[in-house]
Amino acid sequence: MRSSESTRISRQFEQLADLLKLEETPKVIECFDISHTSGNKTVASCVVFDPSGPVKSRYRRYNLDGFEPGDDYAAMREVMTRRYQKLQKEEAQLPDLILVDGGKGQLGIAVDVLSECGLGDIPVMGVAKGPSRRAGYEEWVLPVAPYSLQPGPECAASHLVQKIRDEAHRFGLLYNIKLRTLK
Repeated sequence: MRSSESTRISRQFEQLADLLKLEETPKVIECFDISHTSGNKTVASCVVFDPSGPVKSRYRRYNLDGFEPGDDYAAMREVMTRRYQKLQKEEAQLPDLILVDGGKGQLGIAVDVLSECGLGDIPVMGVAKGPSRRAGYEEWVLPVAPYSLQPGPECAASHLVQKIRDEAHRFGLLYNIKLRTLK
């Protein structure tokens, strides 16, 4: 069972690379999500997937502060800066593709941070809720032409992106709930 799941995910990675016109199939994908309660108790999650599935030992959670409550752009800037400065300092493995939960604004922040860190060659993509806000109809926001894709619910790569994004949501939300209940 695990072998067939791994094969399916590996194929989804390949299809994602084709759709994004990447030179190589990613070996590591990281995804960021910002979570807060009405702008307060802002946290971020970073989940990591490889072609065999989630790599939970590399998941990270971040407490974020020092900016206006509810400022998701500042939160994205802080978490990505912390993450990639630390990975560079430790000479740790960097991702081959980065997903950020959000649209043009979050994507712009991600592109800026990667550039500032000297990592502008890592492909990055925003995952925005589609017009219907239904799963599978998300818009993929890209920093280069065609600037956006909507592969739809029948696309295997769309299932992968949805799974990764949903895992980042789940991981961040659970941490946010944990912090609220620790009062």
